Amino acid sequence: MAELGMDLSTKQPALLTQDMLDSAERVITMGCNVEDACPANMVVTEDWGLEDPKDKPIEKVREIRIEVKRRVEALIEEMEFFVKAH
Repeated sequence: MAELGMDLSTKQPALLTQDMLDSAERVITMGCNVEDACPANMVVTEDWGLEDPKDKPIEKVREIRIEVKRRVEALIEEMEFFVKAH
């Protein structure tokens, strides 16, 4: 992410809470295909099945980052369309 000007060195993942789940319209996981290990297995989720970038070569990390961006942008468009239609 530093390549894009984002410093994440001091950031930590947030724990998924019930309040987060209760207020979410959709819950999307990014490779949580192991049922017992997934923190979101108590609700209906959409899993994007993306690889974990940890310990991957930078080229693979870039591919994953690009795919996340593409899917998030498509999700935003879909949700904006839904809001406009209703």
